[in-house]
Amino acid sequence: MKYEKIEVKLKSEFIKLDSLLKYAGIVETGGIGKEIILEERIKVNGEVCTMRGKKIRPGDKVQIDEIPAEIVVS
Repeated sequence: MKYEKIEVKLKSEFIKLDSLLKYAGIVETGGIGKEIILEERIKVNGEVCTMRGKKIRPGDKVQIDEIPAEIVVS
């Protein structure tokens, strides 16, 4: 499966995972982001992550199970 890359440039040191999903346009609301995180559908750098407050920093890669895209943070 080919993944589209969505590049997100941070203006600060980090962004929380749930905020990143909304900022990147993957989800419409933070509530939806929270749900898919708790459903273990998110991988951060290849590992399943269930912490919605996980700090995502430049160089991290985030994937959502059914969406053919990878969020690359820079």
